[in-house]
Order: sequence, then structure tokens, then C-alpha cells
Amino acid sequence: MAVTTQVSEHIKEVQSVIDGSQTSRDEVIAASWTRCIDDYHLDPVVLQEAYIVPHTQLKEHRERLDKLIRTAKYGLDALYHQVADHGYVLMLTDAEGVTVDYQGDASLTWELKKAGLYLGAEWSEARAGTCGVGSCIYTGEALTVHQSDHFDATHSPLSCTAAPIYDVDGSLAAVLDISALHSPEPKASQALTLQLVTSCTRRIEMAALMNTFRKEWIIRLSQSPAFLDVDPECAMAVDAEGRIIGMTHSTQRLLSRIKGNNWRQPRVLLGSLISDFFNLDINELPALSRALPTEERLLATIHGDLWFAHAIAPQPSSIRRRKKVVSGSLASLYGDDAKMADLAIKATTLSMSDLPLLLNGETGTGKEFLAKAIHESSSRKSGPFIAINCAAIPESLIESELFGYADGAFTGARSKGKRGLIEQANNGTLFLDEIGDMPLSLQARLLRVLAERELLPVGATKAIPVSFRVLAATHKSLPELVKNGSFREDLFYRINGATLTIPSLRERSDILWLAETLITKLVDRTVCVSASAGYILERYDWPGNIRELENMLQFALAFCEGNELLPEHLPEQLLNPKRLTSRETESAGGTLEVLEACDWNISKAAKVLGVDRSTVHRRIKKAGIKRRYDTD
Repeated sequence: MAVTTQVSEHIKEVQSVIDGSQTSRDEVIAASWTRCIDDYHLDPVVLQEAYIVPHTQLKEHRERLDKLIRTAKYGLDALYHQVADHGYVLMLTDAEGVTVDYQGDASLTWELKKAGLYLGAEWSEARAGTCGVGSCIYTGEALTVHQSDHFDATHSPLSCTAAPIYDVDGSLAAVLDISALHSPEPKASQALTLQLVTSCTRRIEMAALMNTFRKEWIIRLSQSPAFLDVDPECAMAVDAEGRIIGMTHSTQRLLSRIKGNNWRQPRVLLGSLISDFFNLDINELPALSRALPTEERLLATIHGDLWFAHAIAPQPSSIRRRKKVVSGSLASLYGDDAKMADLAIKATTLSMSDLPLLLNGETGTGKEFLAKAIHESSSRKSGPFIAINCAAIPESLIESELFGYADGAFTGARSKGKRGLIEQANNGTLFLDEIGDMPLSLQARLLRVLAERELLPVGATKAIPVSFRVLAATHKSLPELVKNGSFREDLFYRINGATLTIPSLRERSDILWLAETLITKLVDRTVCVSASAGYILERYDWPGNIRELENMLQFALAFCEGNELLPEHLPEQLLNPKRLTSRETESAGGTLEVLEACDWNISKAAKVLGVDRSTVHRRIKKAGIKRRYDTD
């Protein structure tokens, strides 16, 4: 009854404000309530639960914001770690209000999803009424929508604090929101939350500017010399002619104040000369580098206001060329195959960061070999590489194997407890193979570890901090598993910072190189692959990929007593015509190639072609092929 009364009172208040009555609500809240009625035609009497967009739409929204999500990842993780213990959820939405990244307590998933504090939730004003994200998008300002500030009484238990993130061109790119299911009643209790979220968005904008304009001059400004090099308030990018080509939002406001312009019109600022705002010429930028003490790097606006400045010179173009160099460990995974070369270039670049990677590929394509090569090319190469096959560990043991257990956690446990595989990966790389087979119950616990960077062993009361890079692999379609509910959507986006797809063996052009590389590992003598055997290896479709190739070679080497691997050493299934890839077996050219590969053994050639011996003879005669010899 109390809840119903509260809802009724809230609806009456909304209606009275719309009618023009005096209110103690903030002006921004009252204005939003009016928009909800006049512009969006929402009815405060009609209560609506949060709306979560379909998975396909969410994927599109995430892809459009992919670069920003990757740029913001470190800042978001650090912020969530600060607020998680206080019951807050962190959401990153795009400019349309759709949540594209999310961090929250996995044990409260049902309640958070119902409240809309979840991945894919849409928080535009037109959809949800007055709310942190939607009102932030409309005003372009950081704000708090606290409890009954919400237009829709469905959301009145929530407290939402949001701040905008602007692109380098001054347009709104995203909104960062910190929300809580429950919070103290006074709105002033969210003051620190507002400060945290605005500070985080400023740093994200700064990182985006630095990443976008590496080859241009960047000028960073601060009113305090102590914070200039660590956390400046403003930053802008300037081209070789001294024109402003990018800026953070605080810079957008500063430049607008200097000129007396509306800060909501960033295009007026872009392309302007730096000298239109500051007493500075482009040739004077080197004087603002770190060669001078911070206190001496002063820059005056055209009105005489002083700022401490730091000019960062353009980075040389050799950085781009260096990214195309494949590291030694990754270069050893392929021969002259173009697809593998492209994969190795991407993997080399991505190995330089701690971005979580998802390795996709058919069974047997070498996902663990790729994961090891990425680890060995990374800054964590001195740490351990711990591989976990999520499909191989019995479900009854997987929790204790992954998380370990405390002393006396259960009957039969070791007296001193046991370190789990995740803890063993500390300061290194954790490789989760076949992650698509991980039970849902364990997915929730893994998500918490990845979000909070700490784990709780079975039976323990104190969490253990951990730091590792996550690489995951699967031969399944994780988006499909998410769609049918067998894989957590939030975990999918947590492990899928970027996807690397490994081509199947049948798609590769370096099969012979790979075969000879494997042979050197399998035997301690020199064995080369004959042209005829190589022809067969290249035309087989390899359903088991590299794993099958290695098994086939082990079989062949068992029968090869000399230094040349011949067709007769190969297993019978390699001669199965149903398993051969593109070949013109019915043409004269195709028949001739098979005959050459089989050393003109008619019976063997007939078996490869899937015909009888008389058909082979007929094709030879029809094509006028001259036989070198003919044996059965």
C-alpha cells in the first residue's frame, strides 16, 4: 500500500509541475518533465518497465562505438572498482541512450536487468522519460536524477548520475552513467558520484584525443602547474598551420568563452587558428615542451588569462610502419599464406595491449598455438601462460580447479588449500579454451573476477587480487549461444575486446610448408614431401585441420623408412574423392594431375578420382595423353 501511495503522490507532483505550480525540484528536472509531456507525449500514469534492445541492434550500436569502448576500457574498469562496493552499476551508453558497455554485481543480474541497469537497455528521454542518461543527452551537461526525480515512477527507486563524453570534433559521442538500485534519500549524497563520473569522462576524452591525433601537435592546459602533466583540464590538437582540428569538451567550452560563442556550436571553433584565442604562434610550440620547467610554460589567452601549457610534438610516421612488423613468435605460425599474414599483423598489434581477445576458428586450427604466440609477444611474456580447457574439466571439479579452495573447504581437500588456475595466471595470460562450453553458473563467477580483478577461492572469506590478460577461444558462435541463453551476454562483451578468426587449413596456401614444419618436430631426421604426396595433401579438405594433418603425418612417417614421403605412405582416407577440394577430376588435365601424383599407378589414380580403372584408361585415350608407364 505504501508503494502505491508513493506512486500516486509522484504522479500528482508531475502533473502539478506541468500545470505550472511551484516546485522544489531542480530546474533541469522540471524542464525534463515538461518535455516528457509536451514533446514525447508520455503519460506519468502509464508505468513502463525498462526496454532492452534486441541483440542484433545492440551489436550495431556497439560496433559504432567500438573505438571509444576500447579507449575507455581502462578508465571504466578503474572507476567501477572504486564504486562497486557501494552498490553502484556502471553503464556506458551511446548518444541514443543504448547501453553498450556495462559493469555490475553478477549476483544481482535479475534485479539489475529488470530495472534497466543492464547491457542493451535504452535510456533516452523519449523512451524512459526523465532519467540520468536521457536528460544528460538532451542538456549535454553532467547531472544526477535521484529517485523521484524520474518522470516514470517505475524508476523512482533508482539514483542515476551521468556525464557526457564528447568526440574530438565536439559532437556528443556517449554518456557515462553510475546508477544504484538503492541509495540514501538526500540528493546531496550523490555529489561525490557526480565528481567521479565527470573526472572519468574528462580522462576518456583526453585519451581519445591523444590516440586520434598522434601525428599532430597536442596542447594540454591546466590552471595548476602540479596537475599539468598528470591530469590537465583541457587539450586540443593543432595542425602544421596552427589550426585547431580536435579538442576535448572542456576546451570547447574554454574557446567558446574566449570568443563569446555558444559552446554548442563546435564547428565554429574547428579550423580556427590557435592565435585567434591565445597569444601564441605555431612556431612557438616547441618552447612549451617539457624542456622547460612546468612553472615557466605559461600561455596567455587574448584576454590576458594565464594557463600552464604542455605542447606534445607529432609522433614520427615510423610508428605506423612498426605496427606492420610481425613478432617472431607469431611469424613462426605460417609460411606464405596471405590470410595468416594478415592475422599475424593484427595479432602483433593487439598483443601490445591488455585488451581481451576472442580467438575464433574450427577445431584443430591452432587456437592455443596462436594464444601462446600472442602471450610471448606481449608485455606479460615473463609471466605464466595458463591454459584452461573449459570443456575438458568435469563440471563437478571446474569451480575448485579454476578458483582454488581454502584450507578445509570440503571433505578431501588438501590441508593447506589449493591455488586455482586463475590465480596461477597472475601477472601473465589466462587462456580459456572452448569457453562456449563453460557452465552458466561458472560464467557468473568468472564475470565477477574479470570485472573486479579479484577472486574468492571456494570456502574462503577474503578475496585475492589478480592481474592477468584474458584470451578466450571457441569453435562455436558465441552470439548464437547468447541468443539462446546458454552464454551470458555481459561475459561475451567482457572477453570480446577484439576477435581474431583463424582460417581453416583448407583455406590456407601454405599446407606443404606446414607439413614440413611439423615433420621436423616429429622426427629427428630429414624427410621431404614428394611432389605427388604434396599434391594429395594440398587437395584434401582437412576436416580436422592442423590436428588431423599432424596425425596423418605421424602415420605416414611410421611407414616412411627413407628420406622422402610418398603417396603410398599416406593413410587411405586421403585418397577418398569425397574429401578432395577443388579439382577438375573429370577433365583431362585433372586426370593427368592425379596420374602424376600417383606415379601413373592406374589403380591408385582410379581410387583418387572415384572411378573404375577402365574410365581412367578411356580418359587417357580420349585426351591423347602419353603414358610414361602403367602399373596396377
